[in-house]
Amino acid sequence: MTPRFDLIGLVVSDMAASLAFYRRLGLDVPAGAEEQPHVEAVLPGGLRIAWDTEDVVRSFDPSWTRPAGDGRRDLAFLCDSPAEVDAVYAELTDAGYKGHLEPWDAFWGQRYAVVLDPDGCGVSLFAPADAPGEAPGEAPAEA
Repeated sequence: MTPRFDLIGLVVSDMAASLAFYRRLGLDVPAGAEEQPHVEAVLPGGLRIAWDTEDVVRSFDPSWTRPAGDGRRDLAFLCDSPAEVDAVYAELTDAGYKGHLEPWDAFWGQRYAVVLDPDGCGVSLFAPADAPGEAPGEAPAEA
C-alpha cells in the first residue's frame, strides 16, 4: 500500500485568531471550534487541514519548541480573478492582518499577493493574470 497525502497541519499560538483568519479566506471551520485544542476541516477534494495549539503538540512531544523562523511554509488560495486578489488582500489588511507582498502581476503569469496569518506564516493569494478586462499591475512592493 502507498501512503497518500491527507492532511496539512498547522501549529498555532492562538486558535481563535487563526480560525478567524482562515474563515475570512472561505474555509468552512466548525462553529465553536475556537475553544478546542485541535480542529479539522475538510477542503474541496477531500484533503484536510488541521490546527493544533502549541500545548497540544507539547503534550505528545515535550521537547517541541516554537521555530525561530517560518519562511519555508506557504499556503496558497486561488482567487477567481486578479481583481479578487486585490479585494481579498485589501479586506485582510484592512482587518488588521499584516500584508507581506502587495498585489502585483508576477512574471509567471499570475496576479499574486502575500498576507501573514496570525502566527506570521505566509498565505499567498493568486489568480491567472490574463483574466479578461483586467489591467496589469505594478512591480511587487513589500507591505
